[in-house]
Amino acid sequence: CKMSVKENLYEIKKKTKKFYRDYFTVDGTYTNLLSDKQFISRYYRRIFNRELNWNNPTLYSEKINWLKLYDRQPIYTVMADKYASREFITERFGEGYLVDLLGVWDSPDDIDFDTLPDKFVLKCNHDNGVLICKDKNSLDFDKVRKEFTDRLNCDFYKKRREWPYKNIKRKIICEKYMENTNGDELVDYKIYCFNGKAKIIRVGSDKFIGHGREDYYDLDWKHLDLKFENFEQAGDRFGKPLFFNEMISIAENISSGIPFLRVDFNCWDGKLYIGEMTFFSYAGFDVFEDVKWDKLWGSWLELPEKKSGR
Repeated sequence: CKMSVKENLYEIKKKTKKFYRDYFTVDGTYTNLLSDKQFISRYYRRIFNRELNWNNPTLYSEKINWLKLYDRQPIYTVMADKYASREFITERFGEGYLVDLLGVWDSPDDIDFDTLPDKFVLKCNHDNGVLICKDKNSLDFDKVRKEFTDRLNCDFYKKRREWPYKNIKRKIICEKYMENTNGDELVDYKIYCFNGKAKIIRVGSDKFIGHGREDYYDLDWKHLDLKFENFEQAGDRFGKPLFFNEMISIAENISSGIPFLRVDFNCWDGKLYIGEMTFFSYAGFDVFEDVKWDKLWGSWLELPEKKSGR
């Protein structure tokens, strides 16, 4: 049965529309054809329903995405690499701030699960996923190998055009499973630094309840009404952590000379650990419930001279 000319034209038109729909949407097949600037512009428009002001950015959400294009330093790749950053941290602060490393591999097929303890944490050095194993006997090793094969093959940079992840040599790392045995609530702390100065502390809790909960404090440990869309708050139930001053000092040391950096910390059984370092928290695309915070954070962030980007 042959299609009529009209039907043929309809099919061509439908396929053409699909191509352009995919090409111009950030989740489409053809987004790799977009330059970083084109991709970010389209994604920003979709999320915020406004254009990103590249020439005169004032909002935090604008400036943080501007930095993706125009502030590209080789050291950022080292700092974003969850494996290479360990040496970076050790050189600055010694080995006492790092969770014990149990193994590092280039392929999941190289992992010898028999040599690992019953509890451990497995992750890639180039993305944001974590596998927490609390009972090795219940683990499906083939499924884990498949998952990490897929993750190693995934170019995390292309998802939101976060440049520091582009040139990371991808690996799998295994770290010791850490937990509080003293009954303390399991929370993490993230210090937001603007041009080398800590301004905001985020407390993450209830990790296994949906997306978890996030609460924000200023340096005087005042609970803020700051909230991102799609995230819940636990409320002002957290006291100032024991290592507060130490965390601020470390975060400001690391972020010196960097326009924006988020430095993550964990405290387990009375000891402080440095986690990852992030140049674009939430990839710069999460939405404040109140735009006043987008404006205020933007006023704190002084942009450097434009250096690169496309």
